[in-house]
Amino acid sequence: MHDVVREIVLDTETTGIDPKTGDRLIEVGAVELLNHIPTGRTFHKYCNPQRAVSEGAFKVHGLSDTFLSDKPLFSEIADALVAFCGDARLVIHNAPFDVGFLNMEYARLGAKAPPPIVLESVVDTLPMARRKHPGAPANLDALCSRYGIDTSRRTKHGALLDAQILAEVYIELLGGKQTGFDLGAGAVAEAVADFGAESVVRTARTTRARLTDAERARHAAFRASLGVNAIWAEYIGEDSAV
Repeated sequence: MHDVVREIVLDTETTGIDPKTGDRLIEVGAVELLNHIPTGRTFHKYCNPQRAVSEGAFKVHGLSDTFLSDKPLFSEIADALVAFCGDARLVIHNAPFDVGFLNMEYARLGAKAPPPIVLESVVDTLPMARRKHPGAPANLDALCSRYGIDTSRRTKHGALLDAQILAEVYIELLGGKQTGFDLGAGAVAEAVADFGAESVVRTARTTRARLTDAERARHAAFRASLGVNAIWAEYIGEDSAV
């Protein structure tokens, strides 16, 4: 049996663009994937940054100083975030930005700080998209348009919504929703670690086969284990054949 690959697709919102000049994290959203399938488990918290939100940042996410004033400090939600992520691989769009803010916030925790996130351990979907679509726009909106992903709810940037959308984009970058069933988890993880999305896609397209009754039964059991609120139900109907 193949090992399960657990990944956390993560996004943040901040008071500005540079943690080195005092900007702070104000929102974290994260989505759990198992073998590239959303499980329905999410993490979402707002934080009081103890400083003003810049005008430019407010135009992007619409989170005001007043709204954030009664939210917990990052130090109060840090343990829950670390526990949710565990040892899963992080998936982030333009990872240096979010990792920079997360590591800055972790460093502020002092003796309670977890180890800093190593950028090289993160799957950055921005270079993945640029490799797969050279010369084309690689921002999240452009990728959603390319892959036909609905962004009608996205009137403003929001960490959880953007993480959910990025999860869909990431699956498409890996070759579509069938990738998790076409490849062994170990092979997929190795390919992703090397940003080899194209090789993942080629393998997925050439190894598809009709499922046996036993495989169908195992898949049905796996779906049932995800619970009634799993995002999986949004991808196929309850009675859809596999």
